[in-house]
Formats: sequence, structure tokens, C-alpha cells
Amino acid sequence: QVQLVESGGGLVQAGGSLRLACAASGRTFTNYALGWFRQAPGKEREFVAAIGWPGFNTAYADSVKGRFTISRDNAKNTVYLQMNSLKPEDTAVYYCAAGRYPRSSTDATRYFDYWGQGTQVTVSS
Repeated sequence: QVQLVESGGGLVQAGGSLRLACAASGRTFTNYALGWFRQAPGKEREFVAAIGWPGFNTAYADSVKGRFTISRDNAKNTVYLQMNSLKPEDTAVYYCAAGRYPRSSTDATRYFDYWGQGTQVTVSS
């Protein structure tokens, strides 16, 4: 059983940066793809980014391309999401997840089996 714990959320002004981290416990990330998703109030959970094992393949939602970077440290069982040039529309609860590398972003949630509890990111205008 994989347990995922996110950290690094908070309040930031538009144009600012945040770095989210997600640490795994219970077992390692070996052979798992890792992903970040977000859910804003009143909206469905949406795909943000994914990274394959051991870290060569990455995928991003169009809305964050060029601004967000996903990375992983397999020795630390940790995945990161560097978020730059943040916009108010990036405000959401951000979740990390572990599972299979998604073949598409539209239904990416079904590829992931383990989820963290989420961390709030709020971007003020």
C-alpha cells in the first residue's frame, strides 16, 4: 500500500512561484508513474502533469505547459511540481497520485490507483 503526502501549498500572488512536493511511504515508487491533479471548487478533478518511471517521460495539461515542471527523486521517493508564473485560475487543491503513465490527459485519473490528501494552492490577483 502506497501512502502519499503532499506539501508546499499556500497563498501566493499572481506571477509568483510555488514548489509542491509529494512523499511516499509504505512502499517505493519503483515502476510507478506519478502525477499531479487539481480540483477547483465546483469543478471536476483535472490532470496537471505526469512523469513516468524512472523519469524520462513527462506530460502536461495545455493550461500549464511552459509554466509548471514535474520531476521526481527516486532515491527520496518524492515527486515535485515546480509552478511558475502562477495565475488566479491555478487556484485549486492539488493532489499527487501514483499509478500507470496515462495515455491521454482527458481521462488520466483512471490510470492512478493511489492518491494523496491534497494541498491547497491559492493565487491572488
